[in-house]
Amino acid sequence: MITSLSIKNYALIEDIKVDFNRGLTIITGETGAGKSILLGALGLVLGNRADLKVMRDMASKCIIEAQFSIGNYALQDLFAENDLDYEEETIVRREILPSGKSRAFVNDTPVTLQQMQVLGEELIDIHSQHETRTLATEGYQMEVVDALAGNRDLLDVYRSNLRLFKEHKQQLSQLISERDQALKDLDYHSFLYNELVEANLASIQQEELEETYEKLNNAEEIQEVLAKVSQSLSNEMSGSITSLREALQELNRIRNFSTDYESLWNRVNSTIIELEDVESEVLKSADVLEVNPQLLMEVQEKMQTLFRLQQKHGVSEVSELLKIQEELEEKVVASSQIDETIETLETKVETARKKTLEIAQQINNKREAAIPILKEKLEAFLLGLGLPNAQFQFQLQEQEAFRTDGNAQLELLFTANKGGAFGLLQKVASGGEMSRIMLAIKAVLTEYKDLPTLIFDEIDTGVSGEIAHKMAEIMASMSKKMQVLSITHLPQIAAKGDYHKRVFKRDENNVTTTHIKELTQEDRIIEIAQMIGGSTLSDSAIAHAKQLLN
Repeated sequence: MITSLSIKNYALIEDIKVDFNRGLTIITGETGAGKSILLGALGLVLGNRADLKVMRDMASKCIIEAQFSIGNYALQDLFAENDLDYEEETIVRREILPSGKSRAFVNDTPVTLQQMQVLGEELIDIHSQHETRTLATEGYQMEVVDALAGNRDLLDVYRSNLRLFKEHKQQLSQLISERDQALKDLDYHSFLYNELVEANLASIQQEELEETYEKLNNAEEIQEVLAKVSQSLSNEMSGSITSLREALQELNRIRNFSTDYESLWNRVNSTIIELEDVESEVLKSADVLEVNPQLLMEVQEKMQTLFRLQQKHGVSEVSELLKIQEELEEKVVASSQIDETIETLETKVETARKKTLEIAQQINNKREAAIPILKEKLEAFLLGLGLPNAQFQFQLQEQEAFRTDGNAQLELLFTANKGGAFGLLQKVASGGEMSRIMLAIKAVLTEYKDLPTLIFDEIDTGVSGEIAHKMAEIMASMSKKMQVLSITHLPQIAAKGDYHKRVFKRDENNVTTTHIKELTQEDRIIEIAQMIGGSTLSDSAIAHAKQLLN
């Protein structure tokens, strides 16, 4: 419930603070005194858009602050979801700066307007003749039925299962799309993969392959060169080794005369050994190498295949081709396994669908049981509100598609006349009838649901006499279970209040300001008497006012 409202620099209000209590609070005042200003200011702390035009003094900021006692509202989870500090005495503040910027706070924590709106919906429900359009919406009508059916917990379970069903369904749709695309690419990927596999890339050492090709491709020239080298090294008449051996023999004659000659002998001897080894390798290479056109063709084909694959895939190393081969293998394997995954997911989707449908049917069963009770209660309330022939028909029809509140569509039909044709409520009910229906619905809901503070803004317009008395009794009855505020012009309703506040304007120094005053019992007699007979008080009006208050 709201416990206080502080308003500074807003419209005709300079600075006021209003305290509120449990029960029924009546707010009265002449037309234009500023009752709507109070609602406008309250709307700002509920998240309504701000306008610089509402500022009384453009040089100062406008501050609206409301305090709520929410210990019984079970809003801890809502505060946690919006990352707010929970306090049983919660303060909601809105500031409008001269620059036009707006700031919002909940318990001194900055919040967005969206967060403020979400919280505001749980704190206050403002109902006026203009707000009856919500009654015409199927969503609101279904909420009323569900409140009587006690479907709150079941709807939470339903929505949880519905989320799971939608998640699985979305995953399945995405996977099927991927499979369709994969099937288009499968032949191409398989061809590329097989082409790389057939190349036997793992067995290829590119440098060795290129070297082998060069040897085979130039075998005759290599053999010719090796023969000449061998001859140069080992010719008995002029070979290098022969010449060095002769030099070695000559040095052997003087090697013992000096260490210098010994060193020369050793060096020549080492050279002979090295050249003999070279000669041996040359002869071995010459023996191994042969002109082999068939082998050359095979190596050449393998190199051409390798270069073609490298060019095709835009790489230059065998290792890169092997990596591409591995990736293609994964795609081919994935394409073959995706059907199994889809089958598994289809089972999950169907299981979730059946579970969601089962819960939706449980919800509908409870709705069907609650509808006759709601119909009876609403028609009983409307009987006292001057609509003795009002009748409702609630048509609940299950649909194939799942909605956020189940799988049923609700149509609320109404007639205000005996024997009259039923029609959709929003099309056949007048504005006055809609106001009374909404009051009846709110009254019924207080029996089944904890409602936030309820503010009735002149919904009694066009009502008088016994119907006004009945409206007052309904509001008074509701206020025993919740906080109710009623802005009214009817003395019958004003007299039922536990508290009474009067809004009025005053001219001070050529400036008009709005004020609000808590009325005493004597003040209430005068206020209600004026509501009955006008500004000129008569004895009969005062007597009537006292009678109403008693």
